[in-house]
Amino acid sequence: MDISVIIVNWNTKKLLGNCLKSIFKFTEDVNFEVIVVDNGSEDGSQKLVKTKFPQVKLIPNKDNLGFTKGNNQGIKIAKGKYILLLNSDTYLIENSFKKLIEEANRLKNFGALGPKLFNDNRSIQQSAGFFPHLPQVFWWMSFIDDLPFGTLLKPYHVDHDNFYKKDQEVDWVTAAAILVSKDAVAKIGALDEKIFMYGEEVEWCHRIKKAGYKVYFSPSTQIVHIGRGSSGKISQNAILGEYRGIVYFYQKHKNKVSLQIARFLLKIGALARIIIFGFLGLACRQAGRKDLVKTYAKAIKVV
Repeated sequence: MDISVIIVNWNTKKLLGNCLKSIFKFTEDVNFEVIVVDNGSEDGSQKLVKTKFPQVKLIPNKDNLGFTKGNNQGIKIAKGKYILLLNSDTYLIENSFKKLIEEANRLKNFGALGPKLFNDNRSIQQSAGFFPHLPQVFWWMSFIDDLPFGTLLKPYHVDHDNFYKKDQEVDWVTAAAILVSKDAVAKIGALDEKIFMYGEEVEWCHRIKKAGYKVYFSPSTQIVHIGRGSSGKISQNAILGEYRGIVYFYQKHKNKVSLQIARFLLKIGALARIIIFGFLGLACRQAGRKDLVKTYAKAIKVV
């Protein structure tokens, strides 16, 4: 088996159907399996898989166990040399699995690889970055890494389109589409199940690199990622989840002093965003800005 594709689904029936349809449409010359882990969906997702895609291995959960536990269920039964975690709100536009495998086979000390991701309108989507060490957290919270020279700082999130136009060695790539070596997983373990969702790929890639493997980004293939397929338009869960993920990363991999400094930087960053979005909300009368103010107020309490 060349590759095992694992898709965790929660109430995204239509998106899941489009994702699976694209997989079987574009994938050629690859020995692959698809594993769908359904986290207690109530929208007919499980019936869709059983009736429309009987070749897919379905793991039906009664409850929403979370992104990490769901993927780990799939990893346990995966038979492929490579494992691809793929979000249900993605879809292929070319033979991406073959290209990913070819890329992984040529890379040295391969541990993980992320493809170029497009938004639904085909604009480039931020999908990689560097570990949130204290300088990176400072650049992020102070908006400095958003400046034109931001990529030189090796920011936590790389949000510059030019970065995604060539092969790069990075610290982490998003779990929306991440190819990992099964050998690496056997050595360092699966996703950390203490993380329900958000930030799990950063912690995983940290262990992958600590074990001597490398993490890469490559534009050799493109996959469309719609984003927030099951969490809706409001990004509150993503923001709070990421804040929690940073704190947990420091609790697990850093010392207590670094943890306290990181918490301070996160609080200052959240406060700055409350002021900025609060002002914009008043000036532009945009309800979305008010929602962000409330979200970052909660973020201060999270850290």
